Amino acid sequence: MLPRLPDSELDDSLRDGVDALADCDATDAAAEPPTIVSISDIHGYLDDARSALLTLTDHPEFAPVVVQDDDGRLHWADENYVLLFNGDLVDRGPANEGVLELVARLIAEAPPGRVRLTLGNHEALALSPDQFGFDEWFSGQVDDDARRQLYEAIVDGHVVAAYAGHTVTYAHAGADEPYDVSAANESLVAAAETLQEAISTDEDRAMQGRIIKDYPQVLGVGRNHLKGPEAGLVWLHFDHLSADAPPQVVGHTRHDAPTTNGRVHCQNVLRNNVDSPSTSSRGHPDDTVDSRGGEAVFVETPEALSALIRQSDGGVETRTAPFN
Repeated sequence: MLPRLPDSELDDSLRDGVDALADCDATDAAAEPPTIVSISDIHGYLDDARSALLTLTDHPEFAPVVVQDDDGRLHWADENYVLLFNGDLVDRGPANEGVLELVARLIAEAPPGRVRLTLGNHEALALSPDQFGFDEWFSGQVDDDARRQLYEAIVDGHVVAAYAGHTVTYAHAGADEPYDVSAANESLVAAAETLQEAISTDEDRAMQGRIIKDYPQVLGVGRNHLKGPEAGLVWLHFDHLSADAPPQVVGHTRHDAPTTNGRVHCQNVLRNNVDSPSTSSRGHPDDTVDSRGGEAVFVETPEALSALIRQSDGGVETRTAPFN
């Protein structure tokens, strides 16, 4: 599911949030806490993800989170960022392998803990491909080697259930009630370790179903619909998150623009804008690439949460939360 990743140097404290990473990186009292850049629901649309990640490059007030080489590939920029892919890297789009290669390359190039992926429901499909019947999708066609790589990425801390930001918690779908990030991440690791033991054995298929029931906080699905109100952190629909829910950034549920309900902010905008054509200079050898417009990243500092949104003319608009 992910190309082979480097051995992790993360300890348990760094799995869970930006504060531990800032403490680890600090060399003196003046060290700045890292800024978090997040993007969700790429779904195999590599060009649109590239355009979204380059919004920081194209905005005069931000240092780049990635830099682009002469062939258009993105690489880690040596800046004080955490880059969080908030679930659903694959399915639906034309470049699933390319998106996975991008994420793996950035993980390998960045310092430990600086690039993370929260588990989305489409990654969860790859955890248990025999349980959901989506075999027409990339995630439903993974072989045992690809599944092992995903399990290893979870155990090594590259893929987490949730990530604690400065003032919000990041999870693909979120939760309506407060939850402990460390406990959620430990549950996901336990599920991955269980699946590792069962893969390619007679217990494999049954275990794929069992983890959904054994770890409902993260992997649970709704009773009448996969995204129903009983669903866990990777499946819950945005409509089931009340205005009183804990402060969160989620993806999962499609919107045309960054959307706020109470203290919950949804960043899943790429697919709703993927068919909105525009062409702008992106610094490629070909000079122009279809940037489409509307794709966005979130940027969180200790003081504010903002969205950087690609415009139809190639420029970048900044909006500050709440987004409605």
